[in-house]
Amino acid sequence: HFRSRCFLSYSNGTERNMLGRLPLLSSSLSSRALPRSSRPLSRFLSSQSEEPGNPISPETGKHELWRDGIYDHDNEPKVMRRDGSFEPIEKLRGFINYQRNPEPYRDPLERVTDWEELNPTSEDVDLKHNEVERKVQAARCMDCGTPFCSTHSGCPVNNKIPEWNNLVYEGQLREAIDRLHSTNNFPEFTGRVCPAPCEGACVAGLVDSPVTIKNIEYSIVDKAWDEGYITPRVPKVRTGMTVAVVGSGPAGLAAADELNQMGHSVTVFEREDRIGGLLMYGIPNMKLSKDTVDRRVDLLRSEGIEFVTNADIGKNIDVHELRSNFDALALCVGATMPRDLPVPGRDLKGVHFAMEFLTKNQKRLLMTRDGNIESAWSKDEFINAAGKDVIVIGGGDTGTDCIGTSMRHRCRSVTNFELMPVPPEQRAPDNPWPQWPRVYGVDYGHAEVTAVFGKDPRVYSVMTKEFLGDDEGNLRALVTQDVEIKDGAPVPVPGSEKEWKADLVVLSMGFIAPEDYIASQLGLEVDQRNNIHAIYGDYRTSVEGVFAAGDCRRGQSLVVWAINEGRGVAQKANEFLEKKRDAELGAKDDFV
Repeated sequence: HFRSRCFLSYSNGTERNMLGRLPLLSSSLSSRALPRSSRPLSRFLSSQSEEPGNPISPETGKHELWRDGIYDHDNEPKVMRRDGSFEPIEKLRGFINYQRNPEPYRDPLERVTDWEELNPTSEDVDLKHNEVERKVQAARCMDCGTPFCSTHSGCPVNNKIPEWNNLVYEGQLREAIDRLHSTNNFPEFTGRVCPAPCEGACVAGLVDSPVTIKNIEYSIVDKAWDEGYITPRVPKVRTGMTVAVVGSGPAGLAAADELNQMGHSVTVFEREDRIGGLLMYGIPNMKLSKDTVDRRVDLLRSEGIEFVTNADIGKNIDVHELRSNFDALALCVGATMPRDLPVPGRDLKGVHFAMEFLTKNQKRLLMTRDGNIESAWSKDEFINAAGKDVIVIGGGDTGTDCIGTSMRHRCRSVTNFELMPVPPEQRAPDNPWPQWPRVYGVDYGHAEVTAVFGKDPRVYSVMTKEFLGDDEGNLRALVTQDVEIKDGAPVPVPGSEKEWKADLVVLSMGFIAPEDYIASQLGLEVDQRNNIHAIYGDYRTSVEGVFAAGDCRRGQSLVVWAINEGRGVAQKANEFLEKKRDAELGAKDDFV
């Protein structure tokens, strides 16, 4: 529906002119965002250019196939290997025989004109991997003795990656989704938004390109939804114990899911008007469709979890009353206090935090989906980048999301400031495998800017000194200064000041802590970063019966880490509830 209702478009002339520039991108990651027809074979993946025989077809973007005669179409085809031969798919030497081939994003010049997901749908047959290609990619999994992809350095939830890769290879989808769900409550979320540290820790990546783990993960769960394999699991027995979960982001939803399956009665409280937290309003629709979030929430609701929206605990609902009405309280409120930029001109109109920009945009999109006409939108509740020179200060996923959102507003230009220097093309000596590779890459937003405007939006090694405004208090420009790294810290370069035209500046410099009103009202201890103090693996706060998990405990982190902590806090809360129930039953027996 977001494609059909999109109100933005770039001209066909722009598409034709810019397509020729796309192959100039140097990073292999950028190739994933390019249309197949415009992608030079040598740039398909960095490792392919070194091979004399490439098994990937430039026409289909998949491994070349061969069938023995016209009567062989009911059987699995033979697949081209790196040595040029055509043989049946096999796994023993799959990582040697087959090429890494990640499923590409949709054409950037197509997707900037709508709010649909970056990933191709079943309708995008020229991009979407078929079952044969998925099997080929799963066959590349080495089944290594120590799968670092599943360890703490690769996957915070310890996904059983080699196991479900093998099940995909064997065509056992139902078993694959069961294995995936055994460690990950929401693979359709992580398969879309996780940066895939598992691939950075893949053993195959030591000598070649890693397995396409992220692609395989979301292909499993999406196919399982399509086939009807994911159905409500209503607990057969209830314990009689009640739990309040505050916050409905990935940590809160994971905690609620686990506790509900343990038989406890769970109520999730969310201060926004929709369930999902960061998943609903912090991650834009092109990365994670809100229909995907609603589908999972509806499943959790049908399993017995109760959701309460517009419930701002500590403000419109008394936190002490909440605690007294439930046997346990789990705080999964996230880290929502953004890092500010206290420079002259910060209070000018046109300078906004990233989450403010993204949240208001998403709310407008949902109003459109729900049938609200444009005249009903409040301009005060929407930050519009249309026709503006946009500068995003700060990188990372959130910065890229702000770039992508600005592009879909049809901004005049977009520039992205990074304080640190350009990352290296290859791992640095202090960044060994299996750590997450801190290397140069092109994310979806950068590829979209390059496709439309002809150059990468990022400017490295700069810091903002001042915002400049007009006579009416509106932002008109900002002043930067180059920096250089000395003793591990950025130092301004004298005389390097530069003025940049800007109508809209988005601050995307991370988050520093959770908002403190719940913790202060409960008298919870906090750590030196003002996060709620609770030891990892234990999750108990300084107040009995109150637990904390996710970003509000560990600080800003990944969705997959939030799921890890949600699952962990559920285990510890369950232990507390069992002891409390046993004590209450014992007290009743003594009374009798």
